[in-house]
Amino acid sequence: MQLFLDTTDVAILKDLAMTGLVDGVTTNPTLIAKSGRPMLQVIAEICAAVEGPVSAEVAAMDTAGMLDEGRKLASIAPNVVVKVPLTRDGLIATREFAQEGIATNVTLCFSAAQALLAAKAGASYISPFIGRLDDHGADGMDLIVEIRAIYDNYGFDTEILAASIRSPAHVTTAALAGSDCATIPPDVFNALFKHPLTERGLDQFMSDWAKTGQSIL
Repeated sequence: MQLFLDTTDVAILKDLAMTGLVDGVTTNPTLIAKSGRPMLQVIAEICAAVEGPVSAEVAAMDTAGMLDEGRKLASIAPNVVVKVPLTRDGLIATREFAQEGIATNVTLCFSAAQALLAAKAGASYISPFIGRLDDHGADGMDLIVEIRAIYDNYGFDTEILAASIRSPAHVTTAALAGSDCATIPPDVFNALFKHPLTERGLDQFMSDWAKTGQSIL
């Protein structure tokens, strides 16, 4: 499964990209607002820091506006993926972008029916929001399973990008459910490395090694 970072913090991104485990980046208006910096500048810096896809979201709500903004965003770098909302206008824009060869990430998906429409429109990625569904009493992972089944039934190329990930357990379950990608906050990414038994085992190994008085070099 591909792992994307959900961030606009270029310093954190560069640090985590050094692991070789970051496949791409997603951004949204909230993250851009928190950065306090010009959007186009932030996207350009992120695209220069990673080779993989970088989702940059339009702000317009009408099809014509989305197309204008999306083309502008796509011109920043070849790895920009234009992020559009899962609305009627958004899917019309998605279809046009697909015909123009512009990659898209259709966001704010909360049902399998929405995901079906996005795939038919030619979306490159569909972003089901797992955590937000959980917050409203549903099981977000059920949606991943449903989308996976539909896409496999009809051979859709649209990739499932699990979003609104809250924990390492979410990442694991999304992978088991067949999600192609997961976009995760930096703190969750760092938590993937950790397990108390790993740390305990290393402490024991290092303690035992020190007692030998040896050096490998």
